[in-house]
Amino acid sequence: MAKTSSAGLLMFRSLNGQIEVLLVHPGGPFWKNKDIGAWSIPKGEFTDDEEPLDAARREFEEETGFKPGGGYLPLQPIKLKSGKKVLAWAFEGDCDTACIKSNTFTMEWPPRSGRQAEFPEIDRAEFFEQDAARRKIKSTQWDLVAQLEKLLQHQGRLTNG
Repeated sequence: MAKTSSAGLLMFRSLNGQIEVLLVHPGGPFWKNKDIGAWSIPKGEFTDDEEPLDAARREFEEETGFKPGGGYLPLQPIKLKSGKKVLAWAFEGDCDTACIKSNTFTMEWPPRSGRQAEFPEIDRAEFFEQDAARRKIKSTQWDLVAQLEKLLQHQGRLTNG
């Protein structure tokens, strides 16, 4: 399952009847100058012996440096353009995005140089309200935000979707 599925968490906070969602920007040289349509929820692959929600919590903490809270709201799985399935949960929380501390990865950089360079898996995180989130998030992940908004509207916690 690990190669075809990922698990992630969508943190949200409510301000004046509006929600803001936490999105992360991928680190590394390929994403450095990309912004619109480049952001994501914190997520990652998991192994067959790991529960998806446990993997989602682990990935959130690895990518942000913050331990996620509780009260997880299950979202319907989505499928990425690659065919990978993403299992996701939303939870209410807050954090200081200036204090994000991500795990890192190593790759050859520059290409064909023979040198290895280390990069953060995510280089920044921000809270975005609905319109900005729609522009920033990868298009295949927008449905997760839309699902959250419908859940919160149904609960009477969101005044404008």
